[in-house]
Amino acid sequence: MSSHSSSGSSSGASLRIVLVCNTAWAIYTYRQGLIRMLVESGVDVIVIAPRDRTFELLAGMGCRCIELPVASKGTSPRDDLRTLVALYRHYRAIRPHVVFHYTIKPNIYGSIAAKLAGVASVAVTTGLGYVFIQQSRAALVAKKLYRFAFRFPREVWFLNRDDLAAFTDQNLLVHPERARLLHGEGVDLDQFAPAPLPERDEVVFILIGRLLWDKGVGEYVEAARQLRTRYPHARFRLLGPVGVDNPSAISRDEVAAWEREGVIDYAGEAHDVRPFIADADCVVLPSYREGVPRTLMEAAAMSRPAVATDVPGCREVVADGVNGVLCEAKSATSLADALAKMLDVGSAARCEMGERGRQKVAEEFDERDVVERYKDLIRNLTGVSL
Repeated sequence: MSSHSSSGSSSGASLRIVLVCNTAWAIYTYRQGLIRMLVESGVDVIVIAPRDRTFELLAGMGCRCIELPVASKGTSPRDDLRTLVALYRHYRAIRPHVVFHYTIKPNIYGSIAAKLAGVASVAVTTGLGYVFIQQSRAALVAKKLYRFAFRFPREVWFLNRDDLAAFTDQNLLVHPERARLLHGEGVDLDQFAPAPLPERDEVVFILIGRLLWDKGVGEYVEAARQLRTRYPHARFRLLGPVGVDNPSAISRDEVAAWEREGVIDYAGEAHDVRPFIADADCVVLPSYREGVPRTLMEAAAMSRPAVATDVPGCREVVADGVNGVLCEAKSATSLADALAKMLDVGSAARCEMGERGRQKVAEEFDERDVVERYKDLIRNLTGVSL
């Protein structure tokens, strides 16, 4: 694995690798291990995404950042064509050795743009999102686009078995042999180290993520209402950005109303979620569907039990009764029952669940294994060992 050899072909020094996503925030939040490995190997890492506050943080890590127009809310063909053309032009100018596309629009339009520009690409489906939750016209169009676009990448990576099965069963993969199961994007086990449960009378739940209705935030609030009188020592926190660019976004006003009602503590948004996980007794994610949810992996890595929905992605991380409790999706009552179960078992049992979660994450979701998969792929496509 020489990365210091003098010949250009066996070191990363001459490699250009592009990461494209519908938010720079997601690249910064989920792929730091990958970026560190690439930058340390001397690779020229270019991030193409809509500009946000993480551009500076990514530049600080050694990436070049290029702004991309993406309307993640819209289904306007004109906007999507603009995205495709912009990516095509960037690929022609940069001539990257490999492009990694994340999230729906980059997966679809980026894969086509890379093909047109004669560039090798890999599609990473980070969760099928609201397209696969609904049976709408937009969902049908998206599936047709996926089927067309996914004939071009060298490999298509899925983060969980259910998403891979959905694409296979619905015949959306023209080249099924190019599909790979990545099993989540991994978590840095040193960064997210086990933390002892706080010793106090109150029990704090926290839901961490972009505040979207399809993350189950509404059910969480309703469950909190149902439990308040029976468990006056329970606290329900929310952490994450409000009013994000997504059809399912929750507004700041809605959150303010919950705060006034006294049912929710809103903690704003944070670069570093670790102090919030450490200060919680249990992490909650009542999402309708996920890739493999980062917050659940991070919570488990820090020895926190979780309450999550029994849906693709969540059930990869949370084993019911082992390191957390699973409940039905879209049901505030089922969620309230699961939260009550977590309150009733007491802190010693919560502590044991947390320890089993740490063990599970160390065995199945170590970020180092994921980074190795990237290295293997880059070597296969370029002949360069990093």
